[in-house]
Amino acid sequence: MTGTTGTALRERPSFEIRASYTDSTITVYQAYDPAIGEPAAREGRFPAAWKRDRMTWVKPSFLWMMYRCGWGTKEGQETVLAVEITRDGFDGALRGACLSHYVPEVHGSHDAWRRELRRSPARVQWDPERDLLLRPLPHRSLQLGLAGDLPRQYADAWVRSIRDVTPLARTITGLVRAGDLAGAEALLPHERPYPAAPASLIAGSRVPAGPAVPGNA
Repeated sequence: MTGTTGTALRERPSFEIRASYTDSTITVYQAYDPAIGEPAAREGRFPAAWKRDRMTWVKPSFLWMMYRCGWGTKEGQETVLAVEITRDGFDGALRGACLSHYVPEVHGSHDAWRRELRRSPARVQWDPERDLLLRPLPHRSLQLGLAGDLPRQYADAWVRSIRDVTPLARTITGLVRAGDLAGAEALLPHERPYPAAPASLIAGSRVPAGPAVPGNA
């Protein structure tokens, strides 16, 4: 599960991909209007109405997704999906990714960063991880933005399963509201450090949080 104890937080690196994964797949989260989310979960694939020519952002962290979608209560984000995709696809996107914002110590100049943006089909953004009360934590959580042909590959080639985890989100937030944080934490998906991330995308404390991400939840 996503730990929230003081000892675990003190030992956690500032920048770390944590996820639920197997030898061949990794689970990422997105939230959609029910018109998209419900058929996706029912059929196990994204429907034709899902925009394959639009940049989309995926989140390996369940709690960051809950922060983003308000536990599935925000308009247009009422259906929360757990999307199991191939690690080959995810890792390939990471290898071809660049940071979504300019960092002088990493890029050297704005021009160099813009050149990297133009040639990179994926974006990496680090934002504060959240606890069960959706408060920011000292360490950061990954968002991976897919552009160019990657949204099509994500939807049509990488997906292995899609599950509707909205009921889980509602159960957990209900326990949180009731003050049962231990019970809520026990239901969180098991997330552990993910072994793949280029060093240039985990630049320690030099990388600030990026701006709010628009587009697909």
